[in-house]
Amino acid sequence: MKIHHLNCGSMCPHGRRLMQGEGGWLEPASIVCHCWLIEGRQGLTLVDTGLGTAQVNGLVHGYLKALMRPKLSLAETALAQVQALGFKASDVRDIVLTHLDFDHAGALADFPSATVHVHAPELAAAQAPVTLVEKQRYEARLWAHGPNWRTHQASGERWSGFESVRALGDSDDEILLLPLAGHTRGHTGVAARDGNGGWRLHCGDAYFFHTEVEAEGHCPTGLNVFQTLLAVDNSARKANQARLRQLNTQVGITLNSAHCPHEYSRDLAA
Repeated sequence: MKIHHLNCGSMCPHGRRLMQGEGGWLEPASIVCHCWLIEGRQGLTLVDTGLGTAQVNGLVHGYLKALMRPKLSLAETALAQVQALGFKASDVRDIVLTHLDFDHAGALADFPSATVHVHAPELAAAQAPVTLVEKQRYEARLWAHGPNWRTHQASGERWSGFESVRALGDSDDEILLLPLAGHTRGHTGVAARDGNGGWRLHCGDAYFFHTEVEAEGHCPTGLNVFQTLLAVDNSARKANQARLRQLNTQVGITLNSAHCPHEYSRDLAA
């Protein structure tokens, strides 16, 4: 399989020093929405979608626009980048989501014929939010077109110590969902074979910055506060980060956060 690394939404909130541990206090941070486009034996698969065309054209909530300061570029949408690679929207047969936050599932309507794979507890949380955080984070209008949902429960073989499920069923493409609850109720990582015979793990929002899965596990202060406020289960989030730090030491496995610009730049250059 070939993995294309896409940035499907640049966000520039103030406070680079707080959010990334470098730069000025009022300087804009650099946050990406790192998505994968996988060319597999069975067609194209998107892992997360970033921001969609409807959001770029004005569907992003005012408070999110003020807080995160997204660039709102049509050229950065997954649809535009898929087309730039010579494909059509209908060539994307499957979308595998880490979770259903607006910056991860914003472009579902741009790929209406795709089957959307999601961990069952995540879809349940989005369709019947319980906590205040859940009621704020999920935007049902992003999937008002009625996606072809395919929900998954954790079962089957373990993967490097994690529960797993083969997201694409009987497909020859090895794409697995790994439950990583904490940020949301049904948050998952997505593991896939890379072109070199190793594995990549898209960790979604299980961590936000590369230093969090390094040996010391350091997180910039502002980013730590931000993640804590968004987590539905902060203890589970921290426990999964500790497991990811251990996984990050294994040869043949590369981790990706959805929002770390350092990892995104590394993968583009590889």
